[in-house]
Amino acid sequence: MPIPAKVLIVEDDAHIRRLLRVAAERAGYKAGEAATAREGLSLLDIDKPDVVLLDLGLPDRDGLELIQLIKARGATLIVVSARDDTAEKVAALDLGADDYLTKPFDTEELLARIRTALRHRLADQTAQPVVTIGEVIIDLDSRRVLRAGEEVHLSPKEYGVLAELARRPDRIVGHAQLLRDVWGPAHESRVEYLRIVIRNLRQKLEPDPAQPTIIRNEIGVGYRLTSAV
Repeated sequence: MPIPAKVLIVEDDAHIRRLLRVAAERAGYKAGEAATAREGLSLLDIDKPDVVLLDLGLPDRDGLELIQLIKARGATLIVVSARDDTAEKVAALDLGADDYLTKPFDTEELLARIRTALRHRLADQTAQPVVTIGEVIIDLDSRRVLRAGEEVHLSPKEYGVLAELARRPDRIVGHAQLLRDVWGPAHESRVEYLRIVIRNLRQKLEPDPAQPTIIRNEIGVGYRLTSAV
């Protein structure tokens, strides 16, 4: 019988904490709870969870300060917060959060996010070098991109952006991170560079570039490569 994945809930609201725990356990996960940042970090070291659900509004420490500490311990991190400001989402993702869900939320959506996070965790551990999305195949080892069996010719920047998204399918990659990784730290504010490249990629890869289904825009935050179209 497979060992259930462990989920740690770091949330100061007791009602929401119980709701999340019940939902996680109903889905077959082993769930732990923490009401403060200090307790959360302690349980993180003791239980070594696979996924952490983190509220940002904790009583003893801002949740943003915990993101890098949690990621350094090897856990997958989903922020679950009432903060819906774009700047907060960008900050959390730039610090290393794997996903961001805004309260109020549907528990089925949360469970779907957890399942996706666990799939990504397994994929990262098994190092999948090829990403297939419909008719598009991205081979990260050979640096080749195919669409319907035909090779797609991309510029170095176009391939660089696509590869960064392909390494994190279904996850939001922030504008600043893409610009840092592909253009370098001096260009991380030049979002217009990124928009041009994304437009070119959609022209080359999307069935209908005007209604993209492969490269999704997370307004004001970044882009997401959708693995199912």
